[in-house]
Amino acid sequence: MDFNQLVKDERIMRALKDLEWDEPTPVQEQAIPIAFQNLDLMAQAQTGTGKTGAFAVPISARAEPKKGIQCLVLVPTRELAIQVGGDFNDIAKYTGLRSIAIYGGQSINVQTDKLRKGVEIVVGTPGRLMDLMRRGELSFEEVKFLVLDEADRMLDMGFIDDIEWILQSVPKKRQTMLFSATLPDTIRELARRYMVNPKEVNISQDTLTVPQAQQVYINVGRKNKLWALCRILDIEKAQLALVFCSTKKMVDQLAHKLRAYGYSADAIHGDLTQAARDKVMQKFRSGKLRVLIATDVAARGLDIEGITHVINYDIPENPEDYVHRIGRTARAGKEGKAITFVSQDEQHYVRAIEMYGRTKIEEKEVPESQGRDTVKRQLDFDEYADHFGMVPFRMNVGKKDGIGMVDLIKFIERKTGITEHLIGRVVIGDESSNIEIHKSVAFRAMKGLEQYSIQNKRIRVELDRGKARR
Repeated sequence: MDFNQLVKDERIMRALKDLEWDEPTPVQEQAIPIAFQNLDLMAQAQTGTGKTGAFAVPISARAEPKKGIQCLVLVPTRELAIQVGGDFNDIAKYTGLRSIAIYGGQSINVQTDKLRKGVEIVVGTPGRLMDLMRRGELSFEEVKFLVLDEADRMLDMGFIDDIEWILQSVPKKRQTMLFSATLPDTIRELARRYMVNPKEVNISQDTLTVPQAQQVYINVGRKNKLWALCRILDIEKAQLALVFCSTKKMVDQLAHKLRAYGYSADAIHGDLTQAARDKVMQKFRSGKLRVLIATDVAARGLDIEGITHVINYDIPENPEDYVHRIGRTARAGKEGKAITFVSQDEQHYVRAIEMYGRTKIEEKEVPESQGRDTVKRQLDFDEYADHFGMVPFRMNVGKKDGIGMVDLIKFIERKTGITEHLIGRVVIGDESSNIEIHKSVAFRAMKGLEQYSIQNKRIRVELDRGKARR
């Protein structure tokens, strides 16, 4: 199917041709005909599946210029507000319709000035919309089309009361379309109260991950994440890389370190002013910025062409967040790569993601380098510990030195101050012994023991790499 079969409006088709939209995505193919029938719609679709077009195309074709605000789109974040507002501008540019993105962080006076000049489509976050409504600057009395975009995300962010407050001000006689990555009971209850016999479009969970994206994970300890990241950026020659960290502090630190090593990198998160965020995003979109470090605030709502790599510097605890993160690459049928750094005690997150997305994430090693590394690799026991945090070592003393298992354990406790519960399996051989020590004290034990001797033999302790993690 192509758009000519879905859309009969020549103005919209002209705009889609400008955008080089040739074939509809699955959610567009299923949702657009329902929307044109003026039926309520509830669709399961993640960011990156073309869901904005699924509602922006039919609304742009049916709304009328200079007839007041006819469309309200509720979104969870300012990034998504900006993106959806921009998509409406692109799709409706030959219709005479005007749209505005309403969000916190931008001057409210700028927004009120534009509203007073007249718009037909409002895309906004709940907080700023409510502020303008209370000031009498915004009325939805003429709204015919209501869209709840990323509904599950809005509920997760605690917007349910705000959403319901806004919905009370929208005419009951309207078309309502709800888009959500998941459809839990809370979403269905919301639909039951505010929608009329909604048609359901369900993009199966099999397609929630991005099939064009090659997905791999790399076992790397926390100390060596920067080394691994720089190795990947150097060897894989990522054109545009989006790197996710779990905290704002980590985002800032990583961006600072990468710049110090000469990489074109910058940060984006919720603490930046809107002007600063817009400046960073413009640089990234234009290709002047090669690496963008972000929190999950950027996982939903950013629509950037040409991202070749998504790198999870910190693996997300929630499988849904992983899905939304990797949806930033392999857009519009292009190839992309999703790389996730995983420490040994985070392996269960990989299994959870695989089960949720019904996919397989392949384990890979950090790519080999032929030259000198930008960042030096460190000894990190996280990479060698088992699931219990135990790291295998080999000591150069054994039965021939007159030492037994109890003797060796007591010796280690006495000389290093390590308690017995941090010492794991001990196997005494003839000339050497294998011993497990918890990663939290492994370095202290290794260096501490090498200061001593047994039976006039200087102790040597080395990591047993052959037994590590296997």
